[in-house]
Amino acid sequence: MKILIIQQKRIGDVLLSSILCNNLKKKYPESTIDFMCYPNCTDVLIGNPNIDNVITLTDKVRKSYLSLFKFIFKIRSHKYNILIDVYGKLETNLITIFSGADYKISYYKWYSSLFYNHNMTRFDNNAETKYGLAVDNRLLLLKPLNLDSNTLDAFPKLYVSEKENQDAIALFVKHKVRENRKIVMISLLGSEKSKTYPLEHMAKVVEYVAENKDVTILFNYFPNQIEDAQKVFDLCSKSTQEKIHFDLLGSNLRSFIAIMNQCDVIIGNDGGAINMGKALNKPSFIIFSPYVEKNDWATFEDGLQNISVHLNDFKPELINNIPHKEIKSNSASLYQQFHPELFKDQIKFFMAQNL
Repeated sequence: MKILIIQQKRIGDVLLSSILCNNLKKKYPESTIDFMCYPNCTDVLIGNPNIDNVITLTDKVRKSYLSLFKFIFKIRSHKYNILIDVYGKLETNLITIFSGADYKISYYKWYSSLFYNHNMTRFDNNAETKYGLAVDNRLLLLKPLNLDSNTLDAFPKLYVSEKENQDAIALFVKHKVRENRKIVMISLLGSEKSKTYPLEHMAKVVEYVAENKDVTILFNYFPNQIEDAQKVFDLCSKSTQEKIHFDLLGSNLRSFIAIMNQCDVIIGNDGGAINMGKALNKPSFIIFSPYVEKNDWATFEDGLQNISVHLNDFKPELINNIPHKEIKSNSASLYQQFHPELFKDQIKFFMAQNL
């Protein structure tokens, strides 16, 4: 049996969708399972024993009809029996309809029956969720295959090699990270401005974290974000700055994963870094953007190891009954009203519970 999972979009999406592979390989151990994603997301799939091949859909292919149709017919030549399209956009609609797969599974849209023979209706945003809707909706895509819902594994996993771990440890030694301190990773910046907690607010969050005298603090940011990272650092007190290893960064995504594997907890903006931390079984404290549906992405929330906060938890009157697009367009001003003092006690509780 041959199976193809399609998940375009960002790292967090790809990582969560890997749970489909984990469950399918358990059900069909002799199957070949391929995973299609964008090239910048492949690193979170490395080492996963439940994925046989990773197929990348590049911008070059996506932006040329000729290249796309050549790609589509190459996919068809694999003769997949099962295709699960988590993404469900035009390019993956076309890949699906020409794939020749017996099972073509995706989410219901008004036109989806043209491309898929199993169309699953997502859970309502207000539905009670077991793992977080982002996870529950993915597991829903397995329903047509009659997998035992009581034995499904909902937790994504990252795999770190011994060499990667040793390289991370060597980096810690190089930067003179004290071995007797707990290590806190700060997810400093979101994937976009509307998902980035205001820098002056984030500096206060870092201050709260630093109140634990035994911590070492690492910042997660890309090189092109160094100016914003420096602003947060500069806003911190001198005593807090002394606990921050500002330049301890991974050279690539796999390096970051290995560094995260050496940390004790992760705190900060919702996004790929948080999802990778969870996949390494690290406790997480998430600050959600006002426009993000917390019920979707507050995965595995238990009030102990995984805790999240949202403006709606404290000032629901600011966003209740306001259209989602309007909330997103006003995210900057709404974020400013989401003062860190509102959840200071929850950060302290999280730190005490997990360090």
